[in-house]
Amino acid sequence: MSGLPPRVVIVHRRTEFTELLARHGTRGQAAFFLASRGRDLAEVEARHDRVEAALAQVSAALAADWRVGRVERADLDRFLFAPEDRIIVVGQDGLVANVAKYLSGQPVIGVNADPDANPGVLVPHRPGDVARLLAGKASVAPLAMVEAVADDGQSLLALNEIYLGHPSHQTARWTLHVDGATERQASSGLIVGTGTGATGWCASVARSRSGAPALPAPTASELAWFVREAWPSPVTGTDCVQGLLGPGDRLDVAVETDGLVAFGDGMEADRLTLAWGQRVSIGIADQRLCLVV
Repeated sequence: MSGLPPRVVIVHRRTEFTELLARHGTRGQAAFFLASRGRDLAEVEARHDRVEAALAQVSAALAADWRVGRVERADLDRFLFAPEDRIIVVGQDGLVANVAKYLSGQPVIGVNADPDANPGVLVPHRPGDVARLLAGKASVAPLAMVEAVADDGQSLLALNEIYLGHPSHQTARWTLHVDGATERQASSGLIVGTGTGATGWCASVARSRSGAPALPAPTASELAWFVREAWPSPVTGTDCVQGLLGPGDRLDVAVETDGLVAFGDGMEADRLTLAWGQRVSIGIADQRLCLVV
């Protein structure tokens, strides 16, 4: 198989325009639906056109003899990535996080399809950069990832953060073990995030708290963790609600509510389901995302 030309896998997601057409059948029906709510289809269609133009430009930059695969976000958990693949993510920053858990060291080029709308933290490149980057004229940043491992062998990886709690975000109960401390808690959820995730959910929580730890850098072997809305009661405490995990550190949770879930990077459909009495351990993953910078 070594004689095969390289394969590039282009990762994208359905645009809002495509989803509207799928829901309403025709462009006219979609336009009527939005107009009845004071919205203009032209704005949505313009964003769609920018994404399609970026995808076309990326495809045109590939060598004629290379193999090309395409996969939508919704199909990532069913797509088989090969170790020698080169991944091009065309879209938003979050799409890089969505694909990260399915990779094993393959280089990822993030292409910003709509620079006016996307920050470009994980998709820093323009479509015109692809040919140069595939030629190897770029460096790679090894971004830290977080993992959750349950006592029944289930495991989960994420680039930004892992959420553990009730699927409806109502109160969940557990006993938390971290850094030699143990505390029984009632909370709306536990968030453990990387430095990459420090610009997202973790940042939102940290800004609302006094004494929050300094959030790690994307390549640092460190995680920040936060217990949301911990509830004080005669049997639950609020002392162990935030901190940092370094290399080798683990945050262990003994589940005391049936049906809790753990999911990463907002992909709730791909999750661990945890029963009362189970334990789950969260820490820095050995695996890293190799982002081409």
